[in-house]
Amino acid sequence: MDSKVTERFLRYAEVLTPSSEESETVPTSECQFTLARLLAEEMKQMGIADAEVDDKCYVYGSIPATPGCEARPALGFIAHMDTVADFAEHPVKPVLHPRYDGGELPLGDSGRTLKIKDFPHLPSLAGRTLITSDGTTILGADDKAGVAEILTMAERLLTENRPHGKICIGFTPDEEVGAGADHFDVKRFGADFAYTVDGGAEGEIEYENFNAASAVFEVRGFNVHPGSAKDVMINAALVAMEINGSLPPQETPEHTEGYEGFYHLTDMSGSVEKARLSYIVRDHDAANFERRLETLRKIAARCNAAYGEGTVTLTIREQYRNMAEKIRSCFHLIENACKVVEELGIVPRVQPIRGGTDGARLSFMGLPCPNLGTGGYAFHGPYEHITVEGMERSVQILLGIVEVYAK
Repeated sequence: MDSKVTERFLRYAEVLTPSSEESETVPTSECQFTLARLLAEEMKQMGIADAEVDDKCYVYGSIPATPGCEARPALGFIAHMDTVADFAEHPVKPVLHPRYDGGELPLGDSGRTLKIKDFPHLPSLAGRTLITSDGTTILGADDKAGVAEILTMAERLLTENRPHGKICIGFTPDEEVGAGADHFDVKRFGADFAYTVDGGAEGEIEYENFNAASAVFEVRGFNVHPGSAKDVMINAALVAMEINGSLPPQETPEHTEGYEGFYHLTDMSGSVEKARLSYIVRDHDAANFERRLETLRKIAARCNAAYGEGTVTLTIREQYRNMAEKIRSCFHLIENACKVVEELGIVPRVQPIRGGTDGARLSFMGLPCPNLGTGGYAFHGPYEHITVEGMERSVQILLGIVEVYAK
């Protein structure tokens, strides 16, 4: 058992790095610099001479090709340092559960329990060393497990004399708020191709993700005394309810799976005077995605026709696109990853991401960048968990991919 990846992950998990939706700074939280500087220093100590943190909290470093491999493709590996802000109010205390029995597992004194009915994969982890939080916080495996796996791979390349082309390493801030690729310097990074290491179970390989946008309806009402309101009052809260009621009720996250898209109401507020509805819109198919956005525009136009122009304002902001458009032309990235996973005795799980990664945007910035699993589960909440063995196998997958591209 290689304890290095576990030791690294446990150290990184204890560094609080939640990014912030509300912040307008770069990065969105100063605490991310703490981990960034720690990682850059660790990279230098292992022999990555050019490791550094830039002024926007991106960590870059590279390992030169070994003799004879200089002409091989430069291969990049990327993970993000931030976590979600939910359940990240106080320091994470990772808990190891050796020889986990695959059954229900209480999470400390939190009152929360990992249950098979909620997480049917749990029995498949029996016999492994499971890592959880104490149930009061996230664990941070998303994506500090990816960070730990990349650096453990890098250390082994440097100490085991394995042949390899140029290896480029990057760690990003603010991925969880959709800004991880905003200031990523693709030229400085220096890779021909890359993988984000930011997925679920080991052996997951993802190159299709949602097309994504945010959509905000702002409703301006007209408030008068209810006793004289007939044909005069416009109740913004009721108009907001009408807007949401105009969307297909079965096209929400709780009713969809696989390649099915959705409208997701993330936040709402309202009074007679004004109301606001915030949505995220997702679909793997580009044409269906555009139809969803057009549906929202038609709802806004219909409300303005009924209640007066300017009653409803709709703001749509595109977030990322389906990276499959860019990956299909270099499908060797998927084929080679599948080959490595199979050689390790793992069944590859090539599946669409019902979300996005830094790699989605990086692929459209000229760096084809599918996503690999880290061995983790149940991200973004207090039930998050990962296994020591899953992280170790993920390191083996990374090393195997490096080996393929060195030949």
